[in-house]
Amino acid sequence: MPAKKTTILIADDDPQLLRLMARNLEFEGYEALTAADGQQTLELIENRKPDLILLDVMMPKLDGFSICQRVRQFSTVPIIIITARGNDQDKIRGLDLGADDYLTKPFNIEELLARSRAVLRRASFIGNDQGMSSTTIGDLSIDFNQHKVMLNSKELALTPIEYRLLSYMAKNIGRVMTQDLLLKYVWGSEYIGESHMLQVNINRLRRKLEPDPTRPRYLRTKVGVGYMLVNPEQTETTEQQVNQD
Repeated sequence: MPAKKTTILIADDDPQLLRLMARNLEFEGYEALTAADGQQTLELIENRKPDLILLDVMMPKLDGFSICQRVRQFSTVPIIIITARGNDQDKIRGLDLGADDYLTKPFNIEELLARSRAVLRRASFIGNDQGMSSTTIGDLSIDFNQHKVMLNSKELALTPIEYRLLSYMAKNIGRVMTQDLLLKYVWGSEYIGESHMLQVNINRLRRKLEPDPTRPRYLRTKVGVGYMLVNPEQTETTEQQVNQD
């Protein structure tokens, strides 16, 4: 039996661009699904369960932001949003709603294929470097074998990017990780310098991890350097001792 093809759903209301993207993805060996409006996009996501979604922001019936928000309520399928050139606010909003990456129009086919490969690779990544099977950090526990994260005995719904970011920092707990190091490990070396990608995902993680994201206990910022994951119980004990001294 032949292996099941990786399925990519392309959602765009430009029929010419839709055909071009589908044709090139199929040439690369993917199965391409197409949708010309938001409602059709949601139906295909629910019925066909694609492995990746290429999602244009501006579409009739339901825009890309609304679709992204709805999909993240029930699925962690990778999403690449497609935005107009120079509209950084759209990129940040899409990432903040749970998108994994973005493409800026106009783009060339090689960029489309490269971004698609990178996102699919990250989503399917299974690794257990440093030989760790699990770890507990305060009320947070991570099972690296099952890719499961629990906080106060409740499972957290993390996107593949959020999980990859958190698990890498957990395996380096207490160490300050520079922005470029995190970008290289989580997204790839071609993303070094795209600090907004990292900042948006750190903010999303904090909203899921922290009782008060504005005063993080787990995910700390080292201004001008990067980020670090800490055990809040140990940190608070140390701070109390310092204050007493």
